Amino acid sequence: MRPGAKFTIVGRRPLFSAERIRSKVAALARRIDRAYRDSDLVLVGVMNGGFLFLADLARELAVPARIDFIRVRSYGVGSSPGNRIEVTKDVETDVAGKDVLIVEDIVDTGNTAAFLRRHMESKRPSSVRLCVLVDKRERRQAAVDIDFKGFQLKKGYVVGYGMDYGEAHRQLPQIYAIPMHRGRMQADGVEK
Repeated sequence: MRPGAKFTIVGRRPLFSAERIRSKVAALARRIDRAYRDSDLVLVGVMNGGFLFLADLARELAVPARIDFIRVRSYGVGSSPGNRIEVTKDVETDVAGKDVLIVEDIVDTGNTAAFLRRHMESKRPSSVRLCVLVDKRERRQAAVDIDFKGFQLKKGYVVGYGMDYGEAHRQLPQIYAIPMHRGRMQADGVEK
């Protein structure tokens, strides 16, 4: 794909429609409201992928919550996530003694989610839980307890609603399954 070209998913039906996503986010918010009724809650969004999910989830919550963000980089090859993870932007909120809810778009290998949980626990919060929109189990390497789970996906590569391929396609309001061939994305049979 040439730089600056717009990606369209012609003829593809979304795996999860915008309406289905809205419904799932609202259901997750109700569960979170019950769990954190009398809590000092801090939502920690994982950048870049989790920003849309966090924004929609926060607007659905009835409980008050602070919002902060963390960004991590994982080193891997091609479309494969890596095992070496580093924080490139940490939370600025003091989470000591507070309840932390990490809000992530997708858990794949589990390495980043496990790292984030340990990282946040090192800041001495009252609790650390994980809320994930898509739990993809195909390449799971690390055991991860997901406290609030949206969709479960056995396998595949997805884009849209914050999830990307090469930092593109995050803006799509639906989630699409995209075929991969030798670590490269294919759309409508044409390798991109």
